[in-house]
Amino acid sequence: MSIIQLTDVTKDYPLGKTTVHAVKGVTFEIIEGDFISIAGPSGSGKSTILNLIGCIDTPTEGMVTINGETTSGLKDREITRLRHNVLGFIFQSFNLIPVLNVFENIEFPLLLGEERMGKKEKGEWIDYLVEEVGLTEWKKHRPNELSGGQRQRVAIARALATRPQIVLADEPTANLDSTTGESIIELMKKINREMNTTFIFSTHDMSIIHIADHIIQLRDGLIISEERREIPVS
Repeated sequence: MSIIQLTDVTKDYPLGKTTVHAVKGVTFEIIEGDFISIAGPSGSGKSTILNLIGCIDTPTEGMVTINGETTSGLKDREITRLRHNVLGFIFQSFNLIPVLNVFENIEFPLLLGEERMGKKEKGEWIDYLVEEVGLTEWKKHRPNELSGGQRQRVAIARALATRPQIVLADEPTANLDSTTGESIIELMKKINREMNTTFIFSTHDMSIIHIADHIIQLRDGLIISEERREIPVS
């Protein structure tokens, strides 16, 4: 089932007296449970597309649709609800709160939403996420006591805390060495399979693109290729 559609999407940004055409008439769809890489060199439009899907920005022309709703027509309250209930975000700079430990960083999004979990249910859910990302023995540690790869694992768990349908990861391996970066993408894929969470990650690293099942290659704001791979039945 298709959950995201971009239809003839263009995004322009003013830069002084000129206009930057970041995305130029892009059309594609993402189905539920996809594990998709938006790939391309710096300046190709990867981050712009993630910002459009994440409702951080709106298209200059065209439509972005999530679960049948056109995002540019949503009110601020509806966008906030969409971001909290449907979308999760993983950032290349981790964006962890330094004074909170691993458990508390993962818990943080659950303190912001309208729905409230019981204390026992919430604790069990966070412990499950901590275990999924392999940080059980580190859950009382603060970010400055963790490696870069461990911090990114916390960021993944935090993105999953609200049980989002879709997780967006903008260059999630950019600040990691190649081995750690590949392990992070493999972890995301494992969670994608177990929870059927749709993952969309951007990257310029050709060495990790092969892990994706759906690959969109960009150059200069245009799609130059799109490939869907058969997912093996286990």
